[in-house]
Amino acid sequence: MIKSFKILAKPYIVWLGLLAILPMLVMLILSFAFSEGLSFEEGYFTFDQFSMLLERSTLVAFGNSLFYAGITTLICLILGYFVAYTVFKSKFKNKFLILTIFILPMWSNLLLRTEALFNLMQSNNILTSIFGTGLGIDIIGTPPAVIIGLVFTYLPFMILPIYTALEKIDYSLEEAALDLGLTPIEKFWKVIFPLSLKGVATGSILVFLPSMSGFAIPEILGAGNILLIGNVIEQAFRNMDYNFGSLLAIVILLFILGALLTVSKVDKEGETLL
Repeated sequence: MIKSFKILAKPYIVWLGLLAILPMLVMLILSFAFSEGLSFEEGYFTFDQFSMLLERSTLVAFGNSLFYAGITTLICLILGYFVAYTVFKSKFKNKFLILTIFILPMWSNLLLRTEALFNLMQSNNILTSIFGTGLGIDIIGTPPAVIIGLVFTYLPFMILPIYTALEKIDYSLEEAALDLGLTPIEKFWKVIFPLSLKGVATGSILVFLPSMSGFAIPEILGAGNILLIGNVIEQAFRNMDYNFGSLLAIVILLFILGALLTVSKVDKEGETLL
């Protein structure tokens, strides 16, 4: 039985090597080299691009990425916990159906969702066309537009881990807390919330990382006025500066690996990733 499973895993290992490990190795080589595009005929190893990490534009992009990712994670945590806890305490027979409704937008293309938000955030949008004037707003190119786009996109990544953690709490612990004289609010803060911190940690990481490294949402909703590190990477590859773009991608990859290590320490069984 074990041998048969190993045979089934071989195609996955091959594709993992071709589509994940090999590109990472290429980026790692490019980050320590100077080359004309992807040609290594006149290329040579250098550390010159490392000095570009300390340039003002790069530091500003990193600062913006951390700021917007932090704000997005905080908002998603507040909204996501409220939604997950409400569904957890609800009397719906099929709670999975309710959660499916929340994750339905994730089944559509990210660019289509972002373009739809772009239209809604303009003064002349589909709502003004249907209902007439007075419903139009114009916040494209401003921080609120980017934050709304990030929250709208990544909120489900916060809801699901928190709900999973809440579902695994033994109801007898809640009853025992009430029997010991705790009020419902005290029960929440002293029993439920501490036991759901696995989901909070997992959800925060799942929201923070793509919010920090993405480029499509700030590019479209920010109208080029807000520069995140993902935009810097995209511009570097677009300008065929593969060496600096690869270096930045490796830096982001280190953030991701660190986050995965944190998740593995916080949730060793992977319960909140279900």
